[in-house]
Amino acid sequence: MAELKVGDMAPEFTATTQDGSTISLSDLKGKRTVLYFYPKDNTSGCTLEAKSLRDGKEELAHRGYRIVGVSPDSERSHQNFCDKHSLNFTLIADTDHSVCEAFGVWAEKSMYGRKYMGVKRTTFLLDEECRVTHIFDKVKTATHFEQIINELDK
Repeated sequence: MAELKVGDMAPEFTATTQDGSTISLSDLKGKRTVLYFYPKDNTSGCTLEAKSLRDGKEELAHRGYRIVGVSPDSERSHQNFCDKHSLNFTLIADTDHSVCEAFGVWAEKSMYGRKYMGVKRTTFLLDEECRVTHIFDKVKTATHFEQIINELDK
């Protein structure tokens, strides 16, 4: 998939959530969505990002947004992540990377000289029709909620 840009429609997908239910793009229509992609449950940066969004959920809801997270972790991993950190939003278990690939965030990464495929931490804000309104590709994990609010207030 080509890289998504502001104004593009979000790509179709169907996946499973942390509680085993199915979710698809059509389920997101009718309400604004913070759709955030992160590499791995229970790692330091991903935990900071999730907690920031958890703590800002009420303000985002006040502005008409729901939060949905996506990573390649399993349903069980997501359940444990939610329980451990009192996360109060949906997490998608994208174990086959199909959602990440559709959104263009499954990419080659490098750590200590080793190349591997992984999730490029990215957040998409979608309007009620699932059109991309904002893209955050330089996510500040510890203050991601504030980063989103600051952009919305511009």
